[in-house]
Amino acid sequence: MKIILKIIFLFVVFLFVSAGVFYYYNLPVSRTDEEVFIIEIEKGETLRSISEKLEESNLIRSNFLMMAISKVMGTEQKMKSGQYGISRTMDAMEIHQMIVSGSALLYKVTIPEGITASKVASILEAAKITDKENFLNAVVSSDLIRKFNIASESLEGYLFPDSYMFPHNYPAEKVVSYMVSNFFKKLAVIYPEYKNISFRDINNHVIVASIIEREYRVAEEAPIIASVFFNRLNIRMHLGSCATVEYIITEIQKKPHPEYLTYADIGIESDYNTYIRYGLPPTPISNPGKVALTAAFYPANTNYLYFVLKDKNSGEHFFSTRYSDHNNAKILYLKN
Repeated sequence: MKIILKIIFLFVVFLFVSAGVFYYYNLPVSRTDEEVFIIEIEKGETLRSISEKLEESNLIRSNFLMMAISKVMGTEQKMKSGQYGISRTMDAMEIHQMIVSGSALLYKVTIPEGITASKVASILEAAKITDKENFLNAVVSSDLIRKFNIASESLEGYLFPDSYMFPHNYPAEKVVSYMVSNFFKKLAVIYPEYKNISFRDINNHVIVASIIEREYRVAEEAPIIASVFFNRLNIRMHLGSCATVEYIITEIQKKPHPEYLTYADIGIESDYNTYIRYGLPPTPISNPGKVALTAAFYPANTNYLYFVLKDKNSGEHFFSTRYSDHNNAKILYLKN
């Protein structure tokens, strides 16, 4: 009887220890790190290989537990190949279920430089990543704006143009959060000192970058265009950017993009109209890429106050300090 009781006791102890071990190794690696890591499961890849890959990426605590879960549940041959977005806040059972069900397969979507949040939303909805309306609501979410310490009423300008991998029907808040996180990663490379300047100053540079993005066509000219805008701001001169008026027409008035701007257009009453309002528009007017952001943080050192297109095929501009030279360049362009 004593032997039987001892065996029962040891068995109970074993169960408790096993449960404790399972509980610990099943826990998420992190409670706060919500960054999504892309893991690719190749066709025909073994359970051991998948488990080791997850452990090496610090997404699970133990590859042995992942293998044990799969063997006990009989899913060893049911792992679906593809690319998955996995965060360290997921536990091992969740990750196992994700790969077995294939529910979080990732799909590539590319966001071009210089487009607005509404166009980003349309691209994401067409790719079945997230709902357009939910995405636009997330862009103006006060919680997300606070989370990233953005000195603006919107996350327009911070949706970094890039190629992304998302699952279908992904929550809009997570899509926006991932894109903004990507923005700050890129900014840390472009301008490592950004944490030493105010949130307002960062936002002002992003606004300038968003205008540059819509004005430049030749990358080498972007810092020169940036210098024109900063020179104008320094002497309290209107920025006079056509791009800001086009933003009013297409994004606020919801009209088709104009072939050219009329005198009536540049007289539109709006805080975004830099022909009639001094300083910067209230928010960025596009989502700038690396070239425009770099130009905004590292403008060229010039005395230029004007620029005008001189070759519509190459996209090159004529830069000048005097208004008379600027006018002559416009006349020459029209003649050509």
